[in-house]
Amino acid sequence: MRKAMSRLMARFDGRADAGMTTVEYAVGTLAAVAFAGVLLKVLTSDAVQSALAAIVQRALQ
Repeated sequence: MRKAMSRLMARFDGRADAGMTTVEYAVGTLAAVAFAGVLLKVLTSDAVQSALAAIVQRALQ
């Protein structure tokens, strides 16, 4: 029994995490897209746009 269990464990050893990298990439991509969405929302707000315009105006003068 022990020998059969050892062969079974050796057969599936390393395969349990085979899809982990794909899942990690998917979660990382989802987090990056969510962060980009929040950043876009912040940068397109009126307050931030006026502040950026003021900074550019000051730099050009």
